[in-house]
Amino acid sequence: MTRSEQTEDTVKAAVREYWSDRANSFDDDSQHGIHSDAQRKAWLSVLRPWTGEPTKRVLDVGCGTGVISLLLAELGHDVTGVDFAPEMLEQARTKAEQPALSATFQHGDAENLAQPDDAYDLVTARHLIWTLPAPERAIDEWRRVVRPGGRIVLIEGHWDFDETFEGYEEIHDDLPLYDGRPPAELAAFLGKQGLENVEYEHLVDSELWGQEPNYEKYIMVGDAPE
Repeated sequence: MTRSEQTEDTVKAAVREYWSDRANSFDDDSQHGIHSDAQRKAWLSVLRPWTGEPTKRVLDVGCGTGVISLLLAELGHDVTGVDFAPEMLEQARTKAEQPALSATFQHGDAENLAQPDDAYDLVTARHLIWTLPAPERAIDEWRRVVRPGGRIVLIEGHWDFDETFEGYEEIHDDLPLYDGRPPAELAAFLGKQGLENVEYEHLVDSELWGQEPNYEKYIMVGDAPE
């Protein structure tokens, strides 16, 4: 194993530990979980036009506790959620037992997916790409598993806080997109990775987050080449 691979494994282990430790309380934050019917409806209204008519085969990468996965299933899509943190998946599976929705959850690495080529119509990820040591590889993987002409939908932001997130002090320099990116920069990044028709919409409605947004947030989409 090269030094680069050792560093990457160390970073991934730290990221997995961080999110595993947060699994039980993750949904408590109004910016993460769904805390009202109005918030749920606001998210459905955002996701519906960008994801298209059901039924799509959707891979929700870095699904966490399954918030976006279950919203997409509520819209009528057939959803598979993948996450690197087993404790997050436990939360997602518990929630998926209650509604009669088409959503299953699997352990997986966003940069090295086990899914076959062209298996999905749509790949989604929320606030994931900043946690990845090799985001270019991740986009290549997401392009691989989405069919030609399929869509990649990212919910992202740009925070650039003065203080490093607790738990990321030792690894943030190894994360190329740490702090997120302004939408124009992320759009250019996706374009360089081969996505077409990249566009985005700012997510400024406080109903989505349960409070006024405290940093720039947006949804961005790009299409895989035909």
